[in-house]
Amino acid sequence: MSPTTELVAAVIFAIAILHTFSTPVFERLAHRHPKHHGVFHLLGEVEAVFGFWAFILFGWLVLGEGLSKAVDYIDTRNYTEPLFVFVIMVIAASRPVMSAARMLTDLITRALPLPRALANYWVLLSVVPLLGSFITEPAAMTLAALLLAQVVFKAPTSAAFKYATIGVLFVNVSIGGTLTHFAAPPVLMVAGTWGWDTHFMATQFGWKAAVAVSVNATLVTLIFRRTLLSIQQQMQSGDLHTEQPTRVPGLLIAIHLLLITAVVLAAHHPAIFLAVFLLFMGLATAYQQHQDRLILREGLMVAFFLAGLVVLGGLQSWWLQPALSSMTPTSVYYGATALTAITDNAALTYLASLVEGLSDEFKYAVVAGAVTGGGLTIIANAPNPAGASILRRFFPDQNIAPQYLFLGALGPTLITILAFQML
Repeated sequence: MSPTTELVAAVIFAIAILHTFSTPVFERLAHRHPKHHGVFHLLGEVEAVFGFWAFILFGWLVLGEGLSKAVDYIDTRNYTEPLFVFVIMVIAASRPVMSAARMLTDLITRALPLPRALANYWVLLSVVPLLGSFITEPAAMTLAALLLAQVVFKAPTSAAFKYATIGVLFVNVSIGGTLTHFAAPPVLMVAGTWGWDTHFMATQFGWKAAVAVSVNATLVTLIFRRTLLSIQQQMQSGDLHTEQPTRVPGLLIAIHLLLITAVVLAAHHPAIFLAVFLLFMGLATAYQQHQDRLILREGLMVAFFLAGLVVLGGLQSWWLQPALSSMTPTSVYYGATALTAITDNAALTYLASLVEGLSDEFKYAVVAGAVTGGGLTIIANAPNPAGASILRRFFPDQNIAPQYLFLGALGPTLITILAFQML
């Protein structure tokens, strides 16, 4: 691509980032101007932002580079991650999988010597994100967000509590997938190239992440213990009604768990995991009485968001790669943490994998920084849009304000920095 096109792509990318911070404005415009409600509501959907600006970029490529080059650029992008996140989101949110997740969290909750509300909240913000190392981060995010939505977010609580909760959730999911080499998108991008396996991840990253996840979950639970105890009292008095889980046959649960395992194992092979997804859809249709509404719309919107990020991010290497390669390992850690807030962390580590002759310290720093900053914004980590799409309806104007999300995630991010830098 020409230098002019690269510059234009960077400007469009910057505008798209600013747009994500402006979605509440468009939602308010949608209410004020009913005649154009549809357009403003679309522009107010965080998940639609990068897909929308990807279309703008494609239009520029057609005008500036020609139709053939524009189509070739779109065709050569890798859309495996958006497709995978869509599939794993929908299957993970199915009633049989949710039933299995609920049974596991209830088992651990009952084993903890804490009031039930505090124990359940702590488990959802610590155990489930760490479970992401095995079922993948998008699946862990989906499960945690859905379980939080059923009780914690349904209760009338303060905005501060909600933003603190989602901030910890985003940070913990971002770092919670580092116990293995196949679950976290930013790790996936470099594991093959750099020869990292699960043993390496667990010993170099995983145990530190587990410490940070536990501390983050514990602190937010202690800070908001009165709010959580109030939720428990509302449930016991009947003021807060929660849906009672419908019993699902054990065989159907086992089949769904096998399907989600197959999707995880085939995460790099779209033809296979899409075939498994079609099998899941057939099964869900055949046994509709054991299914809730499938979150197809939410999954598609998240996939649209990530696909737009892939298209826009593919033309940012001209400034990202030199910025990374000019840094020391220490500065690259903090630089990667900061850059992750404005670009997908998987794209960041992928660009780092293209740089020749990196030291082991540099490799550690760029990946650690990428996962550390993965909770600061919705665009920082691939699973974040999935969690946002599930929980956004509980926030004012049904929008998660980026500035408050940043503040909610700042404390957990600082704890994570201490874990990765000091331990």
